[in-house]
Amino acid sequence: MLVQNRPGAGGFVVFEATRRLPADGYTLVQLDSEQLAALPLLYKARNFQTLQVYDMVASLYNTPFLITVPVNSPWKNVGDLVAAARAQPDKVTYGSWGIGSPAHLGGEQLELGTGIAMQHIPFKDSGQMFTALAGGEIAWALGTIPSSQGVYKANKVRYLGVATPRRIPQMPELPTVAEAGGPKDFAQSSFVVLAAPKGIAPTVRDRIAADVAKVMQDPDIKARMDTFAFEYVNWSLDEIVKQAHTKGQMYGKLIARKNISLD
Repeated sequence: MLVQNRPGAGGFVVFEATRRLPADGYTLVQLDSEQLAALPLLYKARNFQTLQVYDMVASLYNTPFLITVPVNSPWKNVGDLVAAARAQPDKVTYGSWGIGSPAHLGGEQLELGTGIAMQHIPFKDSGQMFTALAGGEIAWALGTIPSSQGVYKANKVRYLGVATPRRIPQMPELPTVAEAGGPKDFAQSSFVVLAAPKGIAPTVRDRIAADVAKVMQDPDIKARMDTFAFEYVNWSLDEIVKQAHTKGQMYGKLIARKNISLD
């Protein structure tokens, strides 16, 4: 297997490189839930529906996001963050790695769930965002364990809560956002899948899916994923599409609310 990292243009670099390749199972694309659910809403002028261009092949994992603040932030919990934003509308800043990213839409979701208004500061990538957060240039940000662990281990940031319905085993002492004074239904995570150019034969697709499921049960793989709080999800193809549509409905409300666009 040859892995090629092709970032850029919100995913359209890899889309253009793969969408017309033979659907023979020799080309697979790793997609996240935002590329499935949010991208079509953010780039409406392109009329690009990810689920119509690619066939889902296998689910990989789900990763939770954590509300992260500078280590010297005065806030002790998410309730403090919400109170500060309510006291000073449009003054509290939060960062993301780009307009329409999960961190941006997660901030919009927190606004909607609490009735507060904050200032979104987009950065080029998550590394730049966490450098700014550690330096106190922004007040808070959503991030995953792997994206934030560098500054977290350096004691430059700390976590207020994890945006999941239940606490995560990697940090059992960390409360959920709801437990920490945030909205009861606030959750933000991203799932990752393997897809193929449209038209892959079901027998080929199913063989790849079976191999993926077997590999994901390997103890070494499971241990490495556990380190990052990557939760393996063994979804059917229909369930992947269902989960993408569910996220799309949520993101649709957030995107329409402020007319967010990347066209």
